[in-house]
Amino acid sequence: MPHPIFTTQRLTLRQFMLDDVAALHQILHQEDILKYFPGPGAPTQEKVEKLINTQIQHWDDFGYGWWAIEPLEKPQFGGWMGLQYLPETDETEVGYLLSRDLWGQGLATEGAIASLKFGFDNFPFESIVGIVHPDNIASQRVLEKSGLSFTQQTEYFGMECFHYLISRAAFERPQDEK
Repeated sequence: MPHPIFTTQRLTLRQFMLDDVAALHQILHQEDILKYFPGPGAPTQEKVEKLINTQIQHWDDFGYGWWAIEPLEKPQFGGWMGLQYLPETDETEVGYLLSRDLWGQGLATEGAIASLKFGFDNFPFESIVGIVHPDNIASQRVLEKSGLSFTQQTEYFGMECFHYLISRAAFERPQDEK
């Protein structure tokens, strides 16, 4: 089943392809890119291929998942963003990982907002969460700029995390009321 493709002001959000394995593998080996993720070290190319296949299957199973992203001004694979079902807690998470050369430009926020919009427009979600390491201030800012609010410190994926949440009602509220 083809996955939807979106264009935001500065990004193309498209379906992952196995052609993305080498580029994602390279990004995952950039310095500090996985600093706040669970698990030691960057994955092998075989694990990256499995990750992409898992995301393609996630789309087939749930109708949503991660998109591969490409900046419009430099159309090459730049990371991923989108929605992920968390079976352990029965929540849907908005997430993102961008190549270091794309950090600090507001692209994660732009893509996170597009992901939230896709989720609330197409599924009966009452809320979408964001999970972030307590020391990852930049990612916390992305979630806050995307409209999510801190709810609690808890454990996910075997590590301490901050839990953020946005309700459908809060997302749909007109900008001047937020």
